[in-house]
Amino acid sequence: MTTSEIAMAVSAQKAKNTTLLSLRKVAKNFGKNVVLRDISLEVGEGEFLTILGESGSGKTTLLRIIAGFESASSGEVSMADERLDVLPPYRRRVNTVFQHYALFPHLTVAENVAYGLRVARRPEAEIQSRVSEVLEKVKMSAHAKSKPSKISGGQQQRIALARALVNRPRLLLLDEPLSALDANLRRQMQVELKSLQREVGISFIFVTHDQEEAMVMSDRIALLRRGELEQVATPREIYSRPATAYAAQFIGHTNLLKGEVRSGRAICGVLTWPTSLADGPGLFSLRPENIRLVTRESAASSGLRVRGRIVQQAFHGASELIRVDCGGGLVLTVRTASGAGIPREVDLEFSSEDAIPVRESGERI
Repeated sequence: MTTSEIAMAVSAQKAKNTTLLSLRKVAKNFGKNVVLRDISLEVGEGEFLTILGESGSGKTTLLRIIAGFESASSGEVSMADERLDVLPPYRRRVNTVFQHYALFPHLTVAENVAYGLRVARRPEAEIQSRVSEVLEKVKMSAHAKSKPSKISGGQQQRIALARALVNRPRLLLLDEPLSALDANLRRQMQVELKSLQREVGISFIFVTHDQEEAMVMSDRIALLRRGELEQVATPREIYSRPATAYAAQFIGHTNLLKGEVRSGRAICGVLTWPTSLADGPGLFSLRPENIRLVTRESAASSGLRVRGRIVQQAFHGASELIRVDCGGGLVLTVRTASGAGIPREVDLEFSSEDAIPVRESGERI
């Protein structure tokens, strides 16, 4: 990495440490239906934050409150220490890209992008300059005179982004904008969207129900469940150190080991290992890739070993997921490299450090 690249990275990190958007105890009720409960969250300058959750978790409602399309039942929303929730949508430096791009079919690409500036009665020379600049950023300059019906779904998505970016918002909200794309194009657009966010340097709040999408694109993930924040952390942290059973299961595969802690040892079926947890019920997350297949003759290590019988095997390309019945009600899912010749009886090994203590979902510290 060059000196200039290091300086840019340091500058970007400092920007993220500066809070742009702040939500304080935001709640939303639709009649007796409670959609959001006491959401407190901060978004940094230049941060890519993903709000992740299943259908009905409240993620789109939260986005609409930030945009001003819905009013919170209680709580506050501020931007740069100024109350945002008292302003109408058109006075917030916030733009939204929706799941359905809603491009005007009778306008060209350039006219679609310029629409907001023309409504704001900006000078024509400024409109032309800003439209040209943003079309270049999204790599759509060559299609400026095309109608939306003549460009692909991925290109329409770029135009929807350009139409939002041309207004120079401080915060861009994206409500599942990639969901209409096929799998290959979706993966390509994930990379392009993240790259574009880095280039323009503004904060993105991205809403999705797709765990892989959230992991690939985000600086941080805010996991919502039934209107409450389950965990807010970096993708690496939320995967390797999930706070709750729900977080562990929703993001990736995991084995949930339920047992008891007695006198400094966790007891889960036929397995037992030392732990610093207090005596009582214990719940642990063990990722399938942290369990290794070993031969019975291999040298002993400090890891825990258990023998079992394969009851299910699923091919996933470069890897396979196998389910191993270890007896005593313990069934472990193991991820291993694809290959022929795995015997029915196998020995498994893992480190006690890979069994991460988690809370029951909904349990508060």
